[in-house]
Amino acid sequence: MATRQALPTSSVNTISSSAVRALQLELRSLQNEPVEGFTVRCDDDSLFKWTVGIFGPPGTLYQGGYFKATLKFPQNYPYAPPSMRFINSLYHPNVYDNGELCISILHPPVDDPHSGELPSERWNPTQNVRTILLSVISLLNEPNTFSPANVDASVMYRAYKDSNGQDDRYAKIVREQVEKSKELAKADNVRVPETVEEYVVKQKSKPENDVMEIDEDYYDYEYESDNEDDYDQNDDDSGQGDE
Repeated sequence: MATRQALPTSSVNTISSSAVRALQLELRSLQNEPVEGFTVRCDDDSLFKWTVGIFGPPGTLYQGGYFKATLKFPQNYPYAPPSMRFINSLYHPNVYDNGELCISILHPPVDDPHSGELPSERWNPTQNVRTILLSVISLLNEPNTFSPANVDASVMYRAYKDSNGQDDRYAKIVREQVEKSKELAKADNVRVPETVEEYVVKQKSKPENDVMEIDEDYYDYEYESDNEDDYDQNDDDSGQGDE
């Protein structure tokens, strides 16, 4: 369900070329093989800022909802995680009042025994936007109430679950936000899937002899200099043995 668009490149010399290549390849991958429940696009002026549209999964309180968020990537991506912040209101135990998402996968890979998170649950360079989006979808229906970003939402959610829906304060707030979010979807000319059949992305079938080409540069995360003289020097050195 990702929106196809041209892949912009940055002209800022200070930006890591490895990060640019990684983000370009990830965006292309999400366009060719979308993640169900999302639309993804990057800003025209910056590859390091993406806008994500999240569809509430069918069969959950968020069904029919359309929640927009921004993903901002650091210049040393993928060594450091992006940040994610919702644009419209989302009442959820793991979303701060300012819309910032609190989820283990987006936390830096440091050992913090007071956080209650294992280092393996935090960000590492093998993660990517696809795994982030899948984690967010899972979090919508199964929030982490042990270390909540929104304590009130966490208390209400637990009361809702413990009472088997009899205490419906949490559900009422979410449903109100879902209805309000439909106005945003209409303004963005987005059709929100509300059934499982509409929600599930139908992947394109590939020929049996189709071999995926691997861009080896994608895995080259070594430092690359922006100084052309460095490359000229390397070329001179490499040719010394040919004389």
